[in-house]
Amino acid sequence: MINTGVPAAPLTYGRIVIMGGGCYGSWYAQQLARAVQRGALQAREVVVVDRDPECRVAGAQRAGSFDGLPLTVVYSDWDVYVAEWLGQGLEALASDMMVPSPLMPHVCLDWLLARARARWPERSIRVNALEQVPPTPWERASPDGRHYVSFATWMCPVNCIEPARCPHTRGVRDWSMPPMMQRYVEDNPSLRGPVIFHCIHRTYGVGMIDAATIADADRQLAAWGASGPCAVLVGTVSHCHGALGVLAID
Repeated sequence: MINTGVPAAPLTYGRIVIMGGGCYGSWYAQQLARAVQRGALQAREVVVVDRDPECRVAGAQRAGSFDGLPLTVVYSDWDVYVAEWLGQGLEALASDMMVPSPLMPHVCLDWLLARARARWPERSIRVNALEQVPPTPWERASPDGRHYVSFATWMCPVNCIEPARCPHTRGVRDWSMPPMMQRYVEDNPSLRGPVIFHCIHRTYGVGMIDAATIADADRQLAAWGASGPCAVLVGTVSHCHGALGVLAID
């Protein structure tokens, strides 16, 4: 590629929501600040959501870090904040992004679950365990019905952007969670979906999920549920890692 000396247009977003203000959230905010400072990113607002007023991001912000980043720290439970934010609807969320934490609960599935229960209070709505073990090298079932999966059997660094050539194996990355989920549903015809919330690297090592995609999944779930009982495979995933669950509506 010829370098013309003309910088690429910056990525432009509305609200970027970082889940958690601890070590991961602090690193993400730092990277987004660098992207803004170097002209790679524009955002109307960056929100860090954490219950702790003394979280690492709050302390760093008070110390003058994150120069140039339009940063706000909101002290709230994730579920409470996500319900208000995603409840605005598709149009309001069109340019918004979520930056998930590697260790957070499956908050997107929890939001869909709460929306479905509010929509159909008379119906049984729950998260079912997967009937078959996912075909990934590493997987663990949780007592709450969620299933955590990974194509890596090693510890990946937080700043890995999951390139086409894996930095650990040094070979071609011939795996990806979204196609795996599609095959899983094809092999389990009782399931609808999959509903995929794909965290994709956007800039300076920070992965994001389109907020409108999460909100649109609620619209799709409403249509499926209106037609009768259903079970839907829901996953918040990157190429290499993910959290899965089956949202069941009787």
